[in-house]
Amino acid sequence: MTSEAIIEQLKKVKYPGFSRDIVSFGLVKAAQFEGGVARVALAISTGDPKVPKQLKDDVERALLAMAGVTHAFVEIAVQAAKAPSAPGAAGKPAASKGIRWAVAVASGKGGVGKSTFAVNLACALASVLSVKGRPGRVGLMDVDIYGPSVPLMIGLKGRPEIEGEGAESFLVPMEKHGVKVMSMGFLVDDMTPVVWRGPMVMKTIQQFVQNVKWGELDVLLVDLPPGTGDAQLSLVQTLPLDGAIIVTTPQAAATQVALKGGLMFQKVNVPILGVAENMSHFLDPSGRKHLLFGSGGGIATAAKLGTAFLGEVPLDQRIREGGDKGVPVVVGDPAGAASVVFVGIAQALLATLEKAGSRPM
Repeated sequence: MTSEAIIEQLKKVKYPGFSRDIVSFGLVKAAQFEGGVARVALAISTGDPKVPKQLKDDVERALLAMAGVTHAFVEIAVQAAKAPSAPGAAGKPAASKGIRWAVAVASGKGGVGKSTFAVNLACALASVLSVKGRPGRVGLMDVDIYGPSVPLMIGLKGRPEIEGEGAESFLVPMEKHGVKVMSMGFLVDDMTPVVWRGPMVMKTIQQFVQNVKWGELDVLLVDLPPGTGDAQLSLVQTLPLDGAIIVTTPQAAATQVALKGGLMFQKVNVPILGVAENMSHFLDPSGRKHLLFGSGGGIATAAKLGTAFLGEVPLDQRIREGGDKGVPVVVGDPAGAASVVFVGIAQALLATLEKAGSRPM
């Protein structure tokens, strides 16, 4: 019996009232096994006296279910929460406390239209939530540091305002089409390349999480750069993610890398909320469907990751035109085929998040 085996078993224990496990919340501080005795140490932040007892009972039950474990001892260090917070986030930054759900949009591979997808999904979410009487509750954080394209595609220019002074200052996100946006593109000139090593990228992502006044949001979408490197790991360490959406195109060259991107999130205990297939097909004026990049790649990737297939976004000239003009197709052509797909994905995403439950804000 190893400590790794105990940790793996503890992934089956959910935090009370949540669909996420205590390992992914970072609550397990130590795990040992010797002579049939399993010992686990937890550290939590809560003001609810029922939570420690329930966690202790659930962990003991899980440990005693393991072969070779005859006794289980669970120690729980409790820090009283001064205000409602995430289970493992006693020190959660004030700027991000009002975020109900944080969802990464990733692809693994560049060139699949991930940022275009993220912008239109954000606008679709804003539209759906506005109908529900919750306008202005969507944020889009563009952490594609080296190639920030979100400002162009959502139609924003200029510099964000700064509120407060010194250590108490925050960047105020800019807003368009009902979406609050923060991007590296607001902070550098168009002709200035960002030539940074990993630590600088990580620091910027931390500042976008901790020093941006997002306010009260239902959903914060995070547009990640391609790959599985510094930006992805820094985000996971800085912002508790409620899940990730993987974007791919149908062909094998894209799906192979998208699969690796999904596996990376699973490895760091971030749930995969679904796979979306972008540029899935082209409809000519006669209505005939052309599978320019093949077919079935998105569905196959979702199956391999054990997650839902969210839908097929067509290859549509209006999507490109909308991005170039700063008027996403969801806003400029809300009744079009592509917009209908994006709204459907937004509705499915909200349903999944609501089913899983939100962390206290």
